[in-house]
Amino acid sequence: MSSEFWLISAPGDMENLQALERMNTVTSKSNLSHNTKFAIPDFKVGTLDSLVGLSDELGKLDTFAESLIKKMAQSVVEVMEDAKGRVHENLLANGVDLTSFVTRFEWDMAKYPAKQPLVAVVDTLAKQLAQIETDLKARTAAYSTLRGKLENLEKKSTGNLFTRTLADIVNKEDFVLDSEYLITLLVIVPKPNYSQWQKRYESLSDMVVPRSTKLIAEDNEGGLFTVTIFRRVIDDFKAKARENKFIVREFLYDEKEIKTEREEMSKLLSEKKQQYGPLLRWLKVNFSEAFIAWIHLKALRVFVESVLRYGLPVNFQAVLLQPHKKATKRLREVLNSVFKHLDEVAAASILDASVDIPGLQLNNQDYFPYVYFHIDLSLLD
Repeated sequence: MSSEFWLISAPGDMENLQALERMNTVTSKSNLSHNTKFAIPDFKVGTLDSLVGLSDELGKLDTFAESLIKKMAQSVVEVMEDAKGRVHENLLANGVDLTSFVTRFEWDMAKYPAKQPLVAVVDTLAKQLAQIETDLKARTAAYSTLRGKLENLEKKSTGNLFTRTLADIVNKEDFVLDSEYLITLLVIVPKPNYSQWQKRYESLSDMVVPRSTKLIAEDNEGGLFTVTIFRRVIDDFKAKARENKFIVREFLYDEKEIKTEREEMSKLLSEKKQQYGPLLRWLKVNFSEAFIAWIHLKALRVFVESVLRYGLPVNFQAVLLQPHKKATKRLREVLNSVFKHLDEVAAASILDASVDIPGLQLNNQDYFPYVYFHIDLSLLD
């Protein structure tokens, strides 16, 4: 089965209920889709004029809600970093997977009372989604800033010996400190030249302390060696070292600075750990809320379009189809054949996309003889 659904409706009179039966029989026999009834309550309709305005607003809200839940799904992926395989455990609606929620959809009367005017129901949904978006921006911005700082610090400790921080490598014991005459330098030596370094470093210039070198770190290309010399020969030693392909790394051992850098890293890691749980829980709860609101919006769209298309009194049947993969083209042909009597012009124009349907702003590709809305659950693609 695919992760997409087609939410359609047809008038509820005898002729069209028979047409729906025909559709169910053909799609089942030909293995084109899995179909279920989609129950939508009777709402207070108001005037047809107000429904036209509402139809436009619902279209925008639908787009906004879909974009919001995709952002939230992406945020779950980003927050879970190392546990990406378990992302879907946190993308549920009312504790069940999204497909189950959609196929067993029931209108939530407590949250969105159907006895209220339609405008009020839509307003409740709009405010709820807007609040979730505001909170999402604030919460993810704080977490992203934290992650950004951590990544910058981590980058510093993942470069090569020429560029990476040395705060997590060097120790106080590696250096001669507080000496008026002596200084310890750090020298990067390519791996093939280790033995050459050991033979030559004492004679690269005058005043090199004998047996003062020690390998304190390595990467794939080379090693970081200490060497202690007299301050007065620094420039001469650096020049001679460079001639021998040994590079002196500029570094001043500052205990306070190193301590600060180490503390910053552990502070950020601790803050990230503290934020992780609450943020993931918030995302889980509010993804569910936003997704549920989105499917309620789809139900409202079907209701409003069905009344506008099929007229009053309200009498239509909504059906949810889950197309089988690679069967969408054939399924569309079956639906157009079964329901073409609802709108002969639209049915004909589907075959000839160049025909304009007067009064319709939709692209012909989006307009069918029956009411149709698309639900795509592949939120991470």
